[in-house]
Amino acid sequence: MWEWLAASIDPTRPHEIGVLVSWHARLMVLAWGVLLPVGVLVARYFKIWPGQDWPRMLDDQKWWHSHLALQWTGSALACYGLALVIWAAGGLRGVVDPHKAFGWAAMALLAVQVLGGLLRGAKGGPTQPAADGSWRGDHYDMSRRRIAFEYVHKFSGYTALICAAAAILLGLWQVNAARGLWLLIGLWWLALLAAALVLQRKGRNIDTYQAIWGPDKSHPGNRMKPIGFGIQRREE
Repeated sequence: MWEWLAASIDPTRPHEIGVLVSWHARLMVLAWGVLLPVGVLVARYFKIWPGQDWPRMLDDQKWWHSHLALQWTGSALACYGLALVIWAAGGLRGVVDPHKAFGWAAMALLAVQVLGGLLRGAKGGPTQPAADGSWRGDHYDMSRRRIAFEYVHKFSGYTALICAAAAILLGLWQVNAARGLWLLIGLWWLALLAAALVLQRKGRNIDTYQAIWGPDKSHPGNRMKPIGFGIQRREE
């Protein structure tokens, strides 16, 4: 069994990979295959933290700090992994094969995510009021800027994960990776998918706005349709 798992997926080809490329692969799998998707899972299903007495206790930011830590760490590792493979190739040259195309698409969307996060606007609300003391803010008011950010952030985030998954699988095939590695990554992704399905069925996919400010209809965002597929909003 161990010999079968350690053998390359295609026995007709050699498994040849340099040091820089091998570390590129490890960092990209860790970033795009583990950290970033877990960060997405946390943001989607843990806005109301386990044990939080919602709606009496609002805006528990454990999910936010966890999401930021996972996404910033994953982004840094992905950029480092990209730098390694550019170094190994001697610069930006060579044929753009499907692996590179999906990889560059994922990295471009990652840049969109980072830039969008920096430009998402002010939060507002009772915990972060404006300079004049009012609750005005892009998020609290659900301004056009905030609405555009949420649509772009969510769509580009999920699309980036799809592109990255394709790049990882194509990369594994290119280097003729061991069967065990294919199996390990596949089981991990199935576990993430199963966790997402369970959490979705349990109704943990709560609208960000409600998680922060509660279900009261006096808050302007609660009078709008939640943004994103499968997002739930609870009644008072």
